Amino acid sequence: MWTIALKEMASFFSSLAGLIISGVFLLVMGLMLFFFPDTSILSGNYANMDGLFYLAPTIFTFVIPAITMRFFAEELQNGTIELLATKPISDFKIILGKFIAGLFLIILCLLPTLVYYYSVYQLGSPKGNLDTGGIMGSYVGLLFLSASFLSIGIFASSLTQNQVVAFVIGTFLCFICQWFFLYVSKIPVFVGKIDYWLQKLGIDYHYGNMSKGVIDLKDVVYFLSVISIFLALTHFVLQRRKW
Repeated sequence: MWTIALKEMASFFSSLAGLIISGVFLLVMGLMLFFFPDTSILSGNYANMDGLFYLAPTIFTFVIPAITMRFFAEELQNGTIELLATKPISDFKIILGKFIAGLFLIILCLLPTLVYYYSVYQLGSPKGNLDTGGIMGSYVGLLFLSASFLSIGIFASSLTQNQVVAFVIGTFLCFICQWFFLYVSKIPVFVGKIDYWLQKLGIDYHYGNMSKGVIDLKDVVYFLSVISIFLALTHFVLQRRKW
């Protein structure tokens, strides 16, 4: 399992695509937070990082499927998935190894954003006048959201040997899980009836709670359930190929 995780990480950083994905994420996030007036931290009257946690889900909807699109699609395309199947390791451990690798890559992408925290910390009046505990809680929520998108992207990659198709499917599924239920809940026929329960089915509702720095056990259980479901679906797809 750890060997697979290390292999995936090495493969990611040895490719130009991996460096481009990481660079684009940091560049877009930096531009949105400091240069574009509508989303710039500098345009607000308070020292906070709400912009980062508000924009991250939208950016991750594209970035994470770009990271995961090759995880299984490349194995299927090159025929190395059969070689993996002959190794003394279960399909679930293969999936878990790739999941761990993806989570580590996402954490590496997020680490440079601590520079934004330092910048906001220095910009506060007085210096350091910001809710550090709330920001750390929001980072925890962002990690849970990232892990959920990661499991979705891995599932999408297992469905096809075409990496572009895997990216499109992953992006679509991330969008559905994040915002679909929120938009459906606003349809007049549901408003005031089951709109609240529909919103609770989507990632956006639970991430919204965590992005305020509030870590609730219900939200944690929800994210763990989403991750488990999509990893289980990936396992089913791999098993089906053997059948």
